[in-house]
Amino acid sequence: MVQLKDDERLDYLLAEDLRIIQSPSVFSFSLDAVLLARFVYVPIQKGKLIDLCSGNGVIPLFLSARTKGDITGVEIQERLYDMALRSIEYNQLEDRIQMIHGDIKDMPSELGNGKYDVVTCNPPYFPTPSKEEINANEHLAIARHEIYCTLEDTIRVASQLAKQGGKVAFVHRPGRLVDIVTLMRQYRLEPKRIQLVYPKRGKEANTLLVEAIKDGKSDLKILPPLYVYEENNEYTPEIKEILYGDKA
Repeated sequence: MVQLKDDERLDYLLAEDLRIIQSPSVFSFSLDAVLLARFVYVPIQKGKLIDLCSGNGVIPLFLSARTKGDITGVEIQERLYDMALRSIEYNQLEDRIQMIHGDIKDMPSELGNGKYDVVTCNPPYFPTPSKEEINANEHLAIARHEIYCTLEDTIRVASQLAKQGGKVAFVHRPGRLVDIVTLMRQYRLEPKRIQLVYPKRGKEANTLLVEAIKDGKSDLKILPPLYVYEENNEYTPEIKEILYGDKA
């Protein structure tokens, strides 16, 4: 039986038939994490995967349903790291997922360069604001703002950890597309697949998915757009399949 703390709850990952510990005051994953975990190409039978800025371990949990490879998550916040550990234990995935409590910037020296087939990252989206503007909730502020790592930090570390020919996938905001592509190329990551996610048809994109290959050749594919909601505010069939699988 899982031990829940404070205002934690045990939520379902329906399509994967897994459970995850969440807390509205500390951390709850967003659709962005789900989309990234489904977007990235992963080896089915074996391989080494690492997720940076893992939060409560949602992306490693999602990936565990798609690959039999070894998965590592890295999270700097001790409370979120603890939530991830308990979720992994509840789902009896300790033999396939390990969590590291630490700074992603230390991972290349601790884990070694060029060791991973797949690197994923759902990084903080926003530059660090002034003290007056920053969220009073420390956990949410760290998850949303570049307090402990910048976009460049995450891309540099991802490149260092990835094998030559390995895949690196990020989810971010479309407004950072030029920055992401520029930094990826600076750190030997060649963008190969991009998909824009729109809240509804006729609206501006609000989410960017991008996958690169370490030392890959130039050949970028722009995938069809992905829409989240229908006009009646129900999820589109594509999103329902992602979230609920055959339980939709």
